[in-house]
Amino acid sequence: MEYAKGEGVNWRREMELWIDANLKHAVFNPNRESEQFLARRLPGMQFRDLKQRNLEQYTTLVRDLIDTDVHEIAERSDYVICYWDSSAQRGAGTTGEVTTARFARKPVYLVTELDLQEIPGWILGCATKVFSSFDELRTFLLRTYKEGSED
Repeated sequence: MEYAKGEGVNWRREMELWIDANLKHAVFNPNRESEQFLARRLPGMQFRDLKQRNLEQYTTLVRDLIDTDVHEIAERSDYVICYWDSSAQRGAGTTGEVTTARFARKPVYLVTELDLQEIPGWILGCATKVFSSFDELRTFLLRTYKEGSED
């Protein structure tokens, strides 16, 4: 999220709404969760600015966010959707999340428009299935989680 345009809020929100409407799955959206967490812990302050002003406080908050995120993936999630683009290549959170999911034996559905040769082997190794678009992922999710379900 750190280097993604708008912290990846658009694709996550779009997928959250789609999953809720079509699959009725509860969704852990790290954008929303982080926003709520930071509103409680840093009311009226800019989190990213804190990295320059008070690295110790910033690091403490990041650790708390990591703990929440990792717990959610390992203990409560049934699968993880990962969007891998050039901004994900610069950060570390996505790598940590897919590693946690892999360790916890949770499927990782990787969406990318990049050539697979450009993606680190670690990420490919954590991915259960790779999709070239969100439309392709949606088709798969419907087929995998909706068919045969009772609605």
